[in-house]
Amino acid sequence: MTSDQQQEHASSTGTASSSAVAVDPPKANAYDSIAEGYTAENETNLLNAYYERPAILALAGGVAGRRILDAGCGSGPLFAALRDRGATVSGFDASAGMLALARRRLGDGADLRQADLGAPLPYPDDTFDDVVASLVLHYLEDWGPALAELRRVLKPGGRLIASVDHPFAVAAMHREAGRKIGYFGTTRWTEEWTLGGQSALVSFWHRPLHAMVEAFTGADFRITAISEPEPDPAARELFPEEIAEKPRFLSFLFFVLHAD
Repeated sequence: MTSDQQQEHASSTGTASSSAVAVDPPKANAYDSIAEGYTAENETNLLNAYYERPAILALAGGVAGRRILDAGCGSGPLFAALRDRGATVSGFDASAGMLALARRRLGDGADLRQADLGAPLPYPDDTFDDVVASLVLHYLEDWGPALAELRRVLKPGGRLIASVDHPFAVAAMHREAGRKIGYFGTTRWTEEWTLGGQSALVSFWHRPLHAMVEAFTGADFRITAISEPEPDPAARELFPEEIAEKPRFLSFLFFVLHAD
């Protein structure tokens, strides 16, 4: 992966700048301190606003009348888009700061709760037609508890629509940077993100594609789609230089899974 592509990865996660650092896990992934800056970047950048969210919405298709859980909803842009399309949406996030911004966006009546992905979720069994997990699973070392909970709250036949960092892109990024993160292992790395004058440490877990597939099937999901989409057509006008140079690129990988 080129240095430009490495910067793409940083921009995709809303970072103004980033660097790899070593840190204990409890000190990482505290989004409260960068919630405002992260949200501002996420609203309009290429990879979130014109690549990842449009891809999730395209995979979801017609959602009017469906009940959807936004797992790791952040400040609520995907929640809002699904609600605008006629879905009844609930959302949770671990960050109180991000949830405060989501309430500002969505209104006090929005069903928003503070909860950790991978811990027991505050919803009954068989509640949702769909779960969207947008760029959240790759924060977890063990996907098993999270997938079990997401499957529990899905109705029989319900869908989990998930996006994660593309494992090929992550492995290439670290290889080019001289860091010892190979493709086939399950490996953690941490970056320092700086947005709006505030900094936070954010940790990710890289795992190869076969490990992702094994986690999904081990949680009794049936994989019905794996997608590496093109950007939204509007990106060609809004980001002409980036799209002219790289009309297709590896950044995220998308899955549609069914809870049969």
